[in-house]
Amino acid sequence: MSMSSLILLSVFGSSYANLMYSLVSSGCGTSGPASCQNTSMVTDTCCFESPGGQILQTQVWDTDVAGSPADSWTIHGLWPDNCDGSYIEDCDPSRDYTNISELLDSQGATSTLDYMQQYWLNDDGTNEEFWEHEWATHGTCYSTLNVDCLPSNSPVGAEAVAFFETVVGLFKTLPTYDWLADAGITPSSSETYTLSSLLSALETASGYTPALGCSSHTLSSISWYFNLKGSVIDGDFIPIDTPKSSSCPSSGIKYPPKEG
Repeated sequence: MSMSSLILLSVFGSSYANLMYSLVSSGCGTSGPASCQNTSMVTDTCCFESPGGQILQTQVWDTDVAGSPADSWTIHGLWPDNCDGSYIEDCDPSRDYTNISELLDSQGATSTLDYMQQYWLNDDGTNEEFWEHEWATHGTCYSTLNVDCLPSNSPVGAEAVAFFETVVGLFKTLPTYDWLADAGITPSSSETYTLSSLLSALETASGYTPALGCSSHTLSSISWYFNLKGSVIDGDFIPIDTPKSSSCPSSGIKYPPKEG
């Protein structure tokens, strides 16, 4: 059975809880402390994300990628920064899986793969290369996705499948395009926006402050920040305000339409 998303964001709540049904179970629960919010050392890093407990769901606004949806931002990744904002990458080359499509398909995650083919697109190369990069560079650094944390009968690559399912599930709860459009902020070839108006729209819709990224004066990326209770596989993502400043200028920000 493929994983289906349960979008459980409450306007007044504090977590994106149990976002999806996973093909594997962590067996962890979510009653423990959130990552980066613990007051004492937690030794079970299968059920407590460490050291990368400050998690970024990163999205991009690429205007020149063929087939990119005109009415949605697309996925960049899910990155496990350390609690102080530093990070590590490429944590286990022995698990640098290739042919992610086949891995997902063979383990029943076809709906996740279908979604990735629409909303997780490479702006310079093949989608497969992008997905392989995101898993190898960031996915292998999650402590809760260590092979030793999986059920003993898990197939090879099950932790990577869980990673991609979680990224897709979390992305579905963060409709950046819709939240901006609800405030009258839509792509335009002539209009420009202020940073304060963009952030205000997103804060009003989500309850939290993201970090926006610009290339020169052009809007290009967004990072939504979380801590985590339990495992990346089936834990609760706790939204937090960005600990970092946006890189966009205060005014004159372009949000151009996609070229198709």
